[in-house]
Amino acid sequence: MGRLDGKITLVTGAASDRGLGGATARRFAEEGAFIYVSDLDANGAEATAQSIRAAGGQAEAMAHDVASEEEWDRIFAAIEKGHGRLDVLVNNAGIAVLKPIGELTAADWTRQNRINLDSVFYGTQRAVALMRKVGQGGSIINLSSIAGIAGVPMCGAYGAAKGGVRIFSKVIAMECAAENIRCNSVHPGMIETAMQDVARKDNPEGFEQIVASIPMRRLGEPRDIANMNLFLASDESRYITGAEFVVDGGVTAM
Repeated sequence: MGRLDGKITLVTGAASDRGLGGATARRFAEEGAFIYVSDLDANGAEATAQSIRAAGGQAEAMAHDVASEEEWDRIFAAIEKGHGRLDVLVNNAGIAVLKPIGELTAADWTRQNRINLDSVFYGTQRAVALMRKVGQGGSIINLSSIAGIAGVPMCGAYGAAKGGVRIFSKVIAMECAAENIRCNSVHPGMIETAMQDVARKDNPEGFEQIVASIPMRRLGEPRDIANMNLFLASDESRYITGAEFVVDGGVTAM
């Protein structure tokens, strides 16, 4: 018996083969969930869904611009038509434009907040509405970052958006707790994704210094985040809401 048997789930930003969303979607499928895989990259979303189905799981891909309210309306209309409910939403989609304050433009600021914060509002609002309509509760998992907890250089816009996700998640948890709709935030540290390949190539010495500063002396893996998301999606976390879960190898404990 899987830990998510029968649950209908939506994971955004799940196209990348080495990304947190893709790892979460595959982990959920391993535990019996039906996965709606959404991403701006429709072909990538379909590839993730196909890999899940090839492994015996259940998944459907959806092209999805998370910065568009209209797109969220379309996605939720399709979910309600297809299954009548949503049990778990993982707001994972996001971008990182890392610049010092002197180089950060208004366009950089707006774009990161639209994708990293506004999208979380759009998705959460619609998930709460459907969960309330069905009346069976649910779990909303919002991906933040350690940059949403501590000040990280060159993360002005990114950190502001991720800090907003952290507090927004707590507010939703308080508003919805009595209805058994839970909302928590997850805060990854440095995780071994394609983004790190670029950093390693551009500045190998600096990259190794950063890794050496992590108390566990290594990067995390996407599956580490997927396993945390799995716990929060499952009934094992049924008495947990409004909390923040840091998965960073000990960085923020220093």
